[in-house]
Amino acid sequence: MTNKLKYFIGNWKMFGVFNSFKIINKINKYCYNSRNLHNKKIVLCVPNTLLDFFSKKLKSKYISLGSQSCHYHEGYGPFTGSVSAFMLKKIGSEYIILGHSENRREGDTYDLLRKKVISALNQKLNIIFCIGETLSEKNKKKTHNILRKQIKDSLSKKFNYKKIIFAYEPVWSIGTNKIPKINELRETIKFIKKESKKIFKNKNLKVLYGGSVNPKNIRSFSSVAEIDGFLIGGASQSSKKFIDIIKNYYK
Repeated sequence: MTNKLKYFIGNWKMFGVFNSFKIINKINKYCYNSRNLHNKKIVLCVPNTLLDFFSKKLKSKYISLGSQSCHYHEGYGPFTGSVSAFMLKKIGSEYIILGHSENRREGDTYDLLRKKVISALNQKLNIIFCIGETLSEKNKKKTHNILRKQIKDSLSKKFNYKKIIFAYEPVWSIGTNKIPKINELRETIKFIKKESKKIFKNKNLKVLYGGSVNPKNIRSFSSVAEIDGFLIGGASQSSKKFIDIIKNYYK
């Protein structure tokens, strides 16, 4: 198995209370007792309500915390119910998920996402930028066109590429237990890296895979050397499943 750094990023979505810290604590203990942690980067993106509490309670060099979206406005402002990247950074967020299909569906346009990316970069947050096609778009052979547009219309060559990680999450795979065919996935990841090089002047960005990742199918992804890690949804809400995903990947 390669020693290349792999990301294992959990997206808790709308899940968790203060007592859910026990999940992170078990993952942290696994990291503490694990060998070869130099080739793994573990991030857990939790609801905003938990960030401050978790960041104060988690005294760990093994796990980083992240948030799941932000308002585009810098600092404070008259936006009821919203939270800025500045506020998230102040309470312990190191990473942030932007462009998730669930947020796109709720109104995150290309222009709005560009503004959110700028705001997050200004706070020096590491961005996990989600892209992916629907089943209809896949069936119409539009995957590459959709991914290209999602990349080009929200990102700019002026952005700090070192702070951006792509997460390829086919919408049709999220929560369905359906995953892409390995050969198709390999070609899609290669395509994303090629397109990102066009924007960022030959700089090779990291590309993760997300969509129904679980302990049973994780091993099948190990043959795709182009994948730099995984964005894990529901399975990250269980310490056992999340740890098993890491363990099984390296078997």
